[in-house]
Amino acid sequence: MKFLRQAFATAAIVTLILGFGGSVLASDKKCAECHEDDETSLPIGKTRHGTNADSRAPTCTACHGPSEAHIKASSKFKPDRNFGKKSSTPVQDRNLVCLNCHDRDTQQTQWAGSTHDTRDLACTTCHTVHNGHDKVRDKKAQSEVCFSCHKEQRTQISKASHHPVAEGKMACSSCHNVHGSVGPKLMKRDSVVETCYSCHMEKRGPFVHSHEPVDDDCSNCHNPHGTTAENLLKVRAPFLCQSCHTPHASIVPSLAGQAPASGAAGWNSSSVLQGKACVNCHTQIHGSNTPSSQFLLR
Repeated sequence: MKFLRQAFATAAIVTLILGFGGSVLASDKKCAECHEDDETSLPIGKTRHGTNADSRAPTCTACHGPSEAHIKASSKFKPDRNFGKKSSTPVQDRNLVCLNCHDRDTQQTQWAGSTHDTRDLACTTCHTVHNGHDKVRDKKAQSEVCFSCHKEQRTQISKASHHPVAEGKMACSSCHNVHGSVGPKLMKRDSVVETCYSCHMEKRGPFVHSHEPVDDDCSNCHNPHGTTAENLLKVRAPFLCQSCHTPHASIVPSLAGQAPASGAAGWNSSSVLQGKACVNCHTQIHGSNTPSSQFLLR
């Protein structure tokens, strides 16, 4: 039985190496002789890189180079291009191998000069090319790969109010294009608000009366990764509102014509704020289409 498994493994790699149409370099054939039962190399047959019917699938030497010295003395020399954690190949050279094919993918066209590129992140830092289960392509497992660097976001996503990333209903790539973006913070759209609107369309408007912070950046009020306040607010109302609307600037104008005369018994502008939530009255904080509600009231 063991002999049959080894024979099948060898046949699988040889078939993979031959590729579509049967053309193959002699050095590629040589790979199968040593890596026939290599648990690191063999699973590539279960990936798109190992799809025999796809003429675009690379051979071993397409990624690793001819590696003649490695073939002659594998214990002394590594392949010309190696991609492990202790790789001796410069990051840019490793990434260039991937981009030779993937630069035609619209998701990767903004890689050059992106945040991850300028910080010398290799494609294989996140992707496991030879493994049939690439964690970053799995919505439930992707965040663990990202959190290995973005530790602050790991803490935030564990707070009471958070997007359902931990539950596997969303992934980091739901909002971010890690391969590069023309928008800020690697957003998938051109801006933070446009990215948020791709899900929260009811907040898009246009409204008769707009709330300026909403039009500017949703993260003015919300922390999308997680907070202890409900609705992903950075802090609860009224303290969030007061970060822009101080009592002397907001309460008096908003109550013009409605407030008791100055000095009337029981009237104090601070008492309106203290212990109250602004949204008890100003419910349409993302924008209002009611002509008379310029203060975003009900």
